[in-house]
Amino acid sequence: MDFRLQALQKLQGEPIYLQLYRRFRDAIAEGKLRPGDRVPSVRSLASELNLARGTVETAYQMLGSEGYLLARGPAGTVVSPRLADRIGRGAPPVRPCPPSAPRTTVTEPPPFQLGLPALDMFPRKTWARLAGRHAHSLDVAAMAYPDPCGHEALRHAIASYLGISRGIACTPEQVFVTAGYRCALDLVCRAVLQPGDTGWFEDPGYRFARQFLEQAGMRLSPVAVDDDGLDVEAGLQQAGAARFALVTPSHQSPLGVALSLPRRLALLEWATATGGWIIEDDYDSEFRYHGRPLPALKSLDRAGRVLYAGTFSKVLFPGLRLAYLVVPESQIARFRETASVLHGHGAILHQATVADFMAQGHFARHLKTMRSLYAERRGYLLDALTQVFGDALYVPPRRGGIHLLAHPRAGCSDRTLATLANAEGLAVEALSAWGRLDTSPEGLLLGFTNLATAGQALGLCRRLEKAWGRLPGPSVA
Repeated sequence: MDFRLQALQKLQGEPIYLQLYRRFRDAIAEGKLRPGDRVPSVRSLASELNLARGTVETAYQMLGSEGYLLARGPAGTVVSPRLADRIGRGAPPVRPCPPSAPRTTVTEPPPFQLGLPALDMFPRKTWARLAGRHAHSLDVAAMAYPDPCGHEALRHAIASYLGISRGIACTPEQVFVTAGYRCALDLVCRAVLQPGDTGWFEDPGYRFARQFLEQAGMRLSPVAVDDDGLDVEAGLQQAGAARFALVTPSHQSPLGVALSLPRRLALLEWATATGGWIIEDDYDSEFRYHGRPLPALKSLDRAGRVLYAGTFSKVLFPGLRLAYLVVPESQIARFRETASVLHGHGAILHQATVADFMAQGHFARHLKTMRSLYAERRGYLLDALTQVFGDALYVPPRRGGIHLLAHPRAGCSDRTLATLANAEGLAVEALSAWGRLDTSPEGLLLGFTNLATAGQALGLCRRLEKAWGRLPGPSVA
């Protein structure tokens, strides 16, 4: 395969590492590189092309993370043998991008998928420019073992952002950057909890967090959620001696309600009196369409009992795998010691890029744009649901979030409806799958962030109507 230097130029500002990544990816797709073929080492390819080793290493890391290359230590790096089955069936591992395809072309996400930001509106050119600058200027310090607490510049940027937007007064030393939200939960479990500890968990609540905590050995006590959020009194009656509570107070996941001030104070009082921990998952509080975003529960914490978790998956893109945890000052040493023995702190290149993205004002501008855009796209889906289903679906009024909750009329199982919708590739989730209590409500969860037009929303709702028309007995519409 020809990787001559003249074929790698700074065309229209595209970083060299991305061009190198594309060359390898397309060569594998076209069969020029076969599964098991050995590729040049980072050192030799960098020398051959007169590039910085960091540039080649970044391209190889991207190819490895996406399953194209497999590192075998002293045996070198090869094209992943796992691609053999796909190539053997006559299908390439990827569809190479045509040379004339615009760089803004992206694979369309499944309709109504939860948790995805508007991928079509992400400022990719700005991001690529910042990421390319860091890749080209990779120095010895950046190539060494990273700080287990996270990139210093990013921790400063996060602390500054939280102080302004969420009312959280914290220092960069209190901020720990992790490779995703579940890594933040892992850090909490290892630092201040023990397997077998009991914790309050919202019901219905974020099911992936529930699964992680149960696999980590925690015993979860499901606590009902109503219009005022987590029922603290019910939690006290069920498990008053619990060691922790995981809550989504600003925008409850998945019901979308906010934890009322009396219950916030009651929850803090419980934690202070018992020495319990409150894990605040503030996953999408930036997206509130009426009034200002609610203050974080952490901003009311005076006793140092709240562990605040945030993520960049909903505001930037989930492929970053970056989240963060803010701990009380009294716990910095304990969390630093725990973080030092864990893996998966997140790629430094990504962390440095996010730090610049925030420090240069792109983050704030992006959030402002997304709030306006999501309010519009939310309206598209609301109007389409009303037009197609009328009174057959009830959508409770909510002030924020990036998904809608729709309750079907009595007699229609939400799991049956979700199964029928997903058979058509619509990525609808059943609310009852997020709960454990017998009193857990039924409903349908539909993301709207990637509905680009009113016509698209209406067309998708027509597809829902068609899918649900196959229900035995009376249909939903």
